[in-house]
Amino acid sequence: MRVGLLTREYPPAVYGGAGVHVGHLVPALRERVDVDVHCFAEPGMDTPADARAHSAPPLPDGANAALTTLGVDLSMAAELERCDVLHSHTWYANMAGHVGGLLHGRPHVVTAHSLEPMRPWKAEQLGGGYRLSSWVERTAYSHADAVIAVSHGMRRDVLAAYPSIDPDRVQVVHNGIDTDFYRPDPARDAVVAAGLDPDRPIVVFVGRITRQKGLGHLVAAAHRMTTDAQIVLCAGAPDTPELAAETERAVAELSASRPGVVWIRRMLETTEVRQLLSAATVFVCPSVYEPLGIVNLEAMACGTAVVASDVGGIPEVVADGETGLLAHYDAGDTAAFEAELAERVDTLVADPARAARMGERGRERAVAEFAWSEMARRTVEVYDSVV
Repeated sequence: MRVGLLTREYPPAVYGGAGVHVGHLVPALRERVDVDVHCFAEPGMDTPADARAHSAPPLPDGANAALTTLGVDLSMAAELERCDVLHSHTWYANMAGHVGGLLHGRPHVVTAHSLEPMRPWKAEQLGGGYRLSSWVERTAYSHADAVIAVSHGMRRDVLAAYPSIDPDRVQVVHNGIDTDFYRPDPARDAVVAAGLDPDRPIVVFVGRITRQKGLGHLVAAAHRMTTDAQIVLCAGAPDTPELAAETERAVAELSASRPGVVWIRRMLETTEVRQLLSAATVFVCPSVYEPLGIVNLEAMACGTAVVASDVGGIPEVVADGETGLLAHYDAGDTAAFEAELAERVDTLVADPARAARMGERGRERAVAEFAWSEMARRTVEVYDSVV
């Protein structure tokens, strides 16, 4: 079987969870099937040796970026004839799979990493492009031969957002984690270089500056925290200038109110992330929408306790009371969420032995239940069902 895997992100051009997913899934799939990777050509980035990178045709100056995406998708669709099944990831590549399937008569599988209807804040980032991305996603999902949801929570969201889809076509295959790379790391040079004291409690956040990741809620919660833990915000790539300015103000106010706030804005190397996660007493994931949350798996694999919101697929990863603690997110009462988030972090910082036990159980769970080899096997089963 030859699979045409279609994605915007592919190593080394990885900036989000979908890129991490694809970067690990492809090698595991290649142990079982042939895979042709088609990705976006990213300016200034090296072309991957094991993938075909596509560029958009020329467009008028100032054209909406969503039109560029469709141009890349058409380039991809033209080159999929030799594939037996097409597998697209995120709305950026969904139309390549849909059009390629129609053009070449091939089945199309979509992996649902997130859903446009669940992210209305993207309208402030994309303008009319959000309406176009929503149309692309709706069209691709509605006609796909199979939809892979990365969690049971994601599956529920898919069926709620697109009720015309036959539930039998939506299968759950969780995200995986590379537990050989993400492991407890005793090195502390990156921690010290960030200006942190490795002998004091550390609370870490890793994520983009976007409404989805809930960074603003964490900053607000940090004002309520009573412990003296250092708070590390590994956060960059803001969606909009307005959100960037809002975050600047919020972090400045937090820094003025308590010591030990460190904001790392650059994209960290994965080895640096591993060190920070390993050194942390607690990792915090305050997302308001999260189909699964690979970063929670990364923290668990590094042996770190997690405090997270209870949205989407997070409860399928973070076992409340065992590998971490969950805080209830209610969009109608965010103050209560922020207070509970602060209380959960304080609880574990004040009891490092309990946090360490949770980290150990998290590592065990990541190894036992989220190996990429198993996720690849289940993905191939989905391919077999549609070919």
